[in-house]
Amino acid sequence: MFKRLSPSLPHLPVSSKPNSSASTHSFAFTTTMRWPPRSGGLGIAAIAYVVVDYIRHLSPAWHGRLQPALLSGFALIAVSRVPFYKHWSSEFRSVFPFIGSMLFMLLALLFEALCVRFVTAALGLDWNSHTSPLPDWPVALALNEKLPHPLVEILRARIIGLHHFLMLFVMLAFSVLFDSVKAPGLGLGARYMFTMAIGRLLRAITFVSTVLPSARPWCATARFDVPLYPHRWAQKYYVPYASDANAIRELLRQDIAFADTGKLLGDFRPDWGPMSFLIDFLRPSESDGPWYNLLKNAGGGCNDLMYSGHMLVAVLTAMAWTEAYGGFSSVLIWSLVGHAAQREIRERHHYSVDCVVAIYVGILLWKMTGFLWPSKDASRGRRITMLEKIQSRLTQAAKDYDIDEVRELLRGVELGSQESLSNKGPSTGMWIFACAIIITAIVIVVLALTLTTDG
Repeated sequence: MFKRLSPSLPHLPVSSKPNSSASTHSFAFTTTMRWPPRSGGLGIAAIAYVVVDYIRHLSPAWHGRLQPALLSGFALIAVSRVPFYKHWSSEFRSVFPFIGSMLFMLLALLFEALCVRFVTAALGLDWNSHTSPLPDWPVALALNEKLPHPLVEILRARIIGLHHFLMLFVMLAFSVLFDSVKAPGLGLGARYMFTMAIGRLLRAITFVSTVLPSARPWCATARFDVPLYPHRWAQKYYVPYASDANAIRELLRQDIAFADTGKLLGDFRPDWGPMSFLIDFLRPSESDGPWYNLLKNAGGGCNDLMYSGHMLVAVLTAMAWTEAYGGFSSVLIWSLVGHAAQREIRERHHYSVDCVVAIYVGILLWKMTGFLWPSKDASRGRRITMLEKIQSRLTQAAKDYDIDEVRELLRGVELGSQESLSNKGPSTGMWIFACAIIITAIVIVVLALTLTTDG
C-alpha cells in the first residue's frame, strides 16, 4: 500500500489493522494528519466572553467580578500551553512581517486621524450644525413597527462593539497554542493589521474626497473646538456657489472661481515649528495645545465618514474567524456583524451605505492579503515531498509491524513542514523569544482594549 504516493491526496493516511489470521500477517493502521482540529472550545470561549461583557448592562457588580476572572482565566490557560507549543521557529520567522504590519497600521491610523479632523474643520461648525443629514432609508424605524417588541429590544441592545471584535480576533490568534488554527499566530496577526491598514487608508481617502454631512448634526459642536466659519479654500471655492443654482451653472460655463469673496477670514496660527504645515488641516484655536493633542482627540469623527471603520474591523474579524476556524461559531460572528451594522444605522452613527460598503470592502481586502497568512496549508506540497523521501522507511516499518516507528515518521512529516525533524527541545533563545512574544501580545491586547472602547 506504500508503492505509490499521489500528490493529489489531501491528507497523509496510513492504515494498520491487524488481521485475526496470524499467517497472513496483514495489517492496516489509520492515522489522519488533519489541520486544524475542531474542538469547539474556541467558539464556546468567544460566546462566554460576549455574554459576560454584556452583563455590564444588566448587573455592573456581577460584571466587575466575572470579567476579570474570565480574562485572567483565558490568559492563564494560554500561558499554560506555551511549553507544549511546537511552532516557535515558525513564529520567529513571522516577527518582522508582524512588526512591519503593526507600524504600517499605526501610520495609517495617524493619517486617518488627520483626515477626520480636517473634514470637520474644513467647513466650520456652522455648516456642520445647520446642514441637513442625507436621506437614508428608515428601515430600522419600519422594523420597529412590524417586529415583536422583544425582538426590537434585542436589535437595540448594545451586544457587540469595536473592542469585542478586537478581543475575538485576539482569542483566535492565541488559539494557535491549542492547534485550533494554523500556525503561525503572528502571521495571522500580521495579515489582520496589514489588511486593516489598507482599509483605513482607503477609508480616509474616500471620506476626505467629498465632505458629507453628519447623521448627527449636533456632534461637531459638542466634540470639536474649531472655527465657526469655513476654511479659506472653502470661502473661495465652495461658499459662493453652494446654494445658488445660477452660480453653479455659471461656474460650469467659465470653469473658474468668478465670485468676489471680499476679504477672506484667516485662522489662528500657532508656532508648531516643523509641524506647522498641519495648521491648515487641523485649524487649531488659541486654547488648543500641541498638534498631537488634536489628533488624539479626533476619535471617530463627526461627519459621515464613508465607509464605517467599526464595520471594517468587524468584517475583518469575521473573515479571519471563518477562514481560520470556521464552524458554527463563524455563523455566530457574522450574526454579530449584522447586529452591529443595523445598530450603527439605527443609532445614526453611519448611513446605510457606509455599512454596506464596509462589508464588501472588508471581504475583498481580506481575500487580497492571503500571501501574509494563507488560509490553506501552504506546506502541503512539502509534506508530500517528505513522504516520498521516507517511503522506503515507511514500507519497512509496516513490514516489521513497528507501529510506533510509523507514527513517529508521520509525526515528523507533519512537523517538518514548519519545524525541524530533530527531537531536541527548544533552545534557551527560543524560550526567551516565546516569553517575550507572550508578554508583548498581552500588553498589546490590554492597550488595544483600553484605547479603542470609544472607537
